[in-house]
Amino acid sequence: MKNIWIWIAAAPLLVVLSGCIPSYKFNGSALNYDIYKTIDITDFPIRAALVYPPLQQTFENKLLDTVTRQTRLQEIDGNADLEMTGEITGYSLSPQSVGEDAYATETRLTITVRVKYTDTKNPSNDIDQSFSAYRQFSSTLMLTDVQDDLCNEICDELVNLIFNATLGNW
Repeated sequence: MKNIWIWIAAAPLLVVLSGCIPSYKFNGSALNYDIYKTIDITDFPIRAALVYPPLQQTFENKLLDTVTRQTRLQEIDGNADLEMTGEITGYSLSPQSVGEDAYATETRLTITVRVKYTDTKNPSNDIDQSFSAYRQFSSTLMLTDVQDDLCNEICDELVNLIFNATLGNW
């Protein structure tokens, strides 16, 4: 009978303790905010042979939004602890799958962005690298019908790749 009372008294404690499992979320930055307080993100002009004008604004907004949401860095113009510059160097379409009639059944839209990331406090973290991402769509669709959605998806992926390579420091 004594054992039953011990179990009854211990049960609520076990329930509370089992709910205290730590969890970690790997979507933030790996920055020391005692050292890094500011970032300067400049324009990313389109230098690709094919130009889709809304792409620049879409990409820049997504990059700035991600840095703002996932870090405590203050975005400033000029002398900052971290600097991110670059350009959109590629916007291309290429046929992918070929059907029985020798025509492409899918088309791939690829966007490439060159990023120069400068860490003024620790130059060994500097990066000058190109990032690419793509999406495929049915060749029966007009590019103008799917272009906005594809560019949004591709920009999301590019921003995640760039963030992880620079501020995420993975």
